[in-house]
Amino acid sequence: MIQKPYIPTRRILTFPAVHPCETIAPATLLASLVCLCRSACDYRSSKSFGSSNARNARQTIRQVGNLLILLQEIRFSAVPDSLLLGLSELHFTVQKVLYLLDDCTRDDGARIWMLMESDRVANHFRVLVREMATALEVLPLEALDLPREAMEVAELVTRQARETRFEVGADAQIAMADVLAILSRFESGEVPDRGEVKRVLDYIGVKKWSDCYREVNFLDSEIEFHYSNNKEMRRELQLLSSLLGFASYARCVLFDSVDGKSDPPVHCEGESRNDELLGSLDGDDFRCPISLEIMRDPVTIETGHTYERCSILKWFRAGNATCPNTGNKLSSTEFVPNVALKQLIQRYCLANGIPFVDSSRNARDITRTAAAGSLAAECAMKAAARFLADKLLGGDYKWRNRSAYEIRLLSKTNIFNRSCLVEAGVIPALLELLSSEEEDGSCQENAIAAILNLSKHSRSKALIAENGGLRFIVDMLKKGVKVEAARQHAAATLFYLSSVEEYRKLIGETTEAISYLVEMVKEANYRGKKNALVAIYGLLMHSGNHWRVLASGAVPLLLDVLISSDRHEVVTDSLAVLATLAEKPEGAKAIIRCGALPQVVRILAAANPRAAMEHCVCLLLAISINGGEDVVVYLVRSPSLMGSLYSQLSEGTSRASKKAGALIKVLHEFYERTSSTSKATVLPRERFVHAW
Repeated sequence: MIQKPYIPTRRILTFPAVHPCETIAPATLLASLVCLCRSACDYRSSKSFGSSNARNARQTIRQVGNLLILLQEIRFSAVPDSLLLGLSELHFTVQKVLYLLDDCTRDDGARIWMLMESDRVANHFRVLVREMATALEVLPLEALDLPREAMEVAELVTRQARETRFEVGADAQIAMADVLAILSRFESGEVPDRGEVKRVLDYIGVKKWSDCYREVNFLDSEIEFHYSNNKEMRRELQLLSSLLGFASYARCVLFDSVDGKSDPPVHCEGESRNDELLGSLDGDDFRCPISLEIMRDPVTIETGHTYERCSILKWFRAGNATCPNTGNKLSSTEFVPNVALKQLIQRYCLANGIPFVDSSRNARDITRTAAAGSLAAECAMKAAARFLADKLLGGDYKWRNRSAYEIRLLSKTNIFNRSCLVEAGVIPALLELLSSEEEDGSCQENAIAAILNLSKHSRSKALIAENGGLRFIVDMLKKGVKVEAARQHAAATLFYLSSVEEYRKLIGETTEAISYLVEMVKEANYRGKKNALVAIYGLLMHSGNHWRVLASGAVPLLLDVLISSDRHEVVTDSLAVLATLAEKPEGAKAIIRCGALPQVVRILAAANPRAAMEHCVCLLLAISINGGEDVVVYLVRSPSLMGSLYSQLSEGTSRASKKAGALIKVLHEFYERTSSTSKATVLPRERFVHAW
């Protein structure tokens, strides 16, 4: 059985081999080298070598097999330095051979890239085999008293390493020429022959839709890496972009159906254990002890405690040389990235629909997706968009659903793709699909998810409104749990549309739109609640919608969310809606009547995310201004409030700090006014200081 090397962050065609320790025992080094050679020889049974370098891979395995025969004959007596040097170099080289063999048998979407890198791969095999021969020449074979047959094997390995030719096969060269010809046709504005595209995919073993899906994902991740780290490699970026356009076009055009593996899981060592952990953890387990927010770039200090990188750096830069958790003095303020925890947090966020922005580097520069990256990629995507638009309009139900799904995928993360699809005219056809009444609801879900992604494009908002889309989208909100995912997408779409003042007004005036959103807050799952809350928040940016939200009975429901929900994100969004409602007297009075004040004060005093604390302070300030003197009296008499407000002055967000200062001023002025006219002291005078 092949034991593939596990390096979770290793990129393709990189070989992070390490030299053995200088103090390693010779017998241990030899045993480890024998084990590596056996692992390489296990690849003999593999049938998944890329065709372009299959011959080169098998020649290399044969050489490693001969080396293994020699190594098994070595017996130690005296150990000269040259023997340790030679074995160490062999160990280092065979590690790299294993990585290269692993890359040649990968099944995670790297096939077309490996085809186009065939010459580079062949050269790697050539160099590594010759490095093995060079290391063998260092070995003092004459001093090892080896059998004559072993000496002949050593000579054979050395001679073959010098004489064997590592070349790309003729069929691979033809396939590469076909790919370049297809890219050239795209650049000329031509649509390539379907049979030619299929021939290339057949050669690299892409037989199913899910195979092509993996090719697209791999190429996109490579482009992201090169764009972020090697912007000077423009030619390689252009080729990757062109191949991405080719693979995306092929996925849209060649496959009649999706084979149900749209997101193949990537299994790695320890992942099954992580899956078990995810079921028993919640977001609080991933919060930084300093910022109390979910960590994006966790690092571990010498005490073993983990913090968000920027938070612990701020702690150290403030002159603290202790562990914030334990208070123990640190001999060093150095820390190491906690890669395992970061991967677990990423998986948790993905499973729970929580946005994850990697703060270990600059947030992903999405402007790279505003352009295609190459002329071939641009023309390929425009051709794919036209094909999908035609199928939406003239295809049967199966192809309309299939096209909606492709549009959903293509528009999810790429700005240029959205532009091409909008220009191709897919929005009216997608809106029409929302009225379909098939039993499983998949067509509606794909259509509304595609519309959600496209609604982020500037021109699409007007197209949705002009084609009666608001009514269709609101109708999706009342479909019930039968199409729960579609309802979630519909609510999120309303949020994006509400970024335009005109549409905020139109949505609010659409019959029962706000009532349906409020109902989702009550009945939907976590993602549905969150999307409905942010949609309501967006609609409240139009003042005419305030009374509609109040009339829908939202305030008691939001208070119930504050009391009963264990999801910080939902609580934060509920507080944001309440804080906006409290900006008007009617909203403030409705919140007071529901008895929300004690709960808001408790949330402010607890350890919650900074965004939640900010909304709490904004809410309390608005209620104190619009709710009357009784509210101020209650707040002054709340023993924990002043400490929480002073904490926000120094530790809260910029907005929270300003609002906290304003609220302290309101409470201070009330205290001064009442204490001068009454002997009854509400709170000790020393609790108050001028904030401004």
